[in-house]
Amino acid sequence: MSVSKAWDMAHVRFRAPDLSVMDRFLNAFGMVEAGRSATALYKRGHGTQPFAHVTELGDPAFAGFGIQLNSVDELEKLAAHENAQVEMSNEPGGGYVVRLTDPDGFAVDALAGQTMADILSMPRGQEWNQDGRYSRLNDPKRPEKGPSHVLRLGHVVLGVSDFRRSEAWYKDRFGFITSDEIQPQPGIAIGAFMRCDRGDRPCDHHSLFLLERPAPCFMHAAFEVANLDDLMVGHDHLVAQGYDHLWGVGRHYLGSQIFDYWRDPYGHEVEHWTDGDQLVAADGGGIGTIPELMGVQWGMEMPPLPEEVGRG
Repeated sequence: MSVSKAWDMAHVRFRAPDLSVMDRFLNAFGMVEAGRSATALYKRGHGTQPFAHVTELGDPAFAGFGIQLNSVDELEKLAAHENAQVEMSNEPGGGYVVRLTDPDGFAVDALAGQTMADILSMPRGQEWNQDGRYSRLNDPKRPEKGPSHVLRLGHVVLGVSDFRRSEAWYKDRFGFITSDEIQPQPGIAIGAFMRCDRGDRPCDHHSLFLLERPAPCFMHAAFEVANLDDLMVGHDHLVAQGYDHLWGVGRHYLGSQIFDYWRDPYGHEVEHWTDGDQLVAADGGGIGTIPELMGVQWGMEMPPLPEEVGRG
């Protein structure tokens, strides 16, 4: 039994020397402002997360991430288990936070009691004429040009120094379930896609992916967008703005999502995705191979692994 159960990812946190540079990129990426101060910029998607991305003033670095828990009671149990303090959060959405550090030194904020944000308006979703069914009648598709519409932070990917140690740490504290364990050889695991345990409520195939690497590193953060058309017009918009495209568009094997990867102005990898797998707790898990991890069902093949961007 875990001490608490994660419900969803909450946010990712970075540092950058110029908040306005990051702000312009995140606007083009499809986020909107959730708050700001002289030393921090908060951005959100169009869903209910109070903020999904925060940039603090400083030298470029990944500075940690947040996990949303089911309740304040679970947050208090986690605090007692870790001999940590429950603090009031002064960030958008308020609520309470317990600040932890994982085995590789990554900062992890556990949050509960936040006031969720109002859902923002987005372009109307339209049916698809496909599979011999023609549901979209007299309704031409004209996706609005411009940024994608980010809904929420979906998952975080970390390179860790000892996979089994990190896996145990996150599962013991947050109750993550393995969706696919990565085994280059039978019985030898180097990573896992892990999801939240919501019982009979569906959730993403993965909220956290841990992969053993030569040194701990941030790998990427992934943000869900409205749909495939939204992802594609956002792709064109980011290209037109001159931002650094990394990989995509394509469809993954593990998790099945359609993906498009970018680098922010300070070198951190961020992903647009849509149409990912949904699982309940009883669906269990499987074994994933390296070809499945690195390959695509269709689309752009994976480029060579980029230079790692560490914790800072």
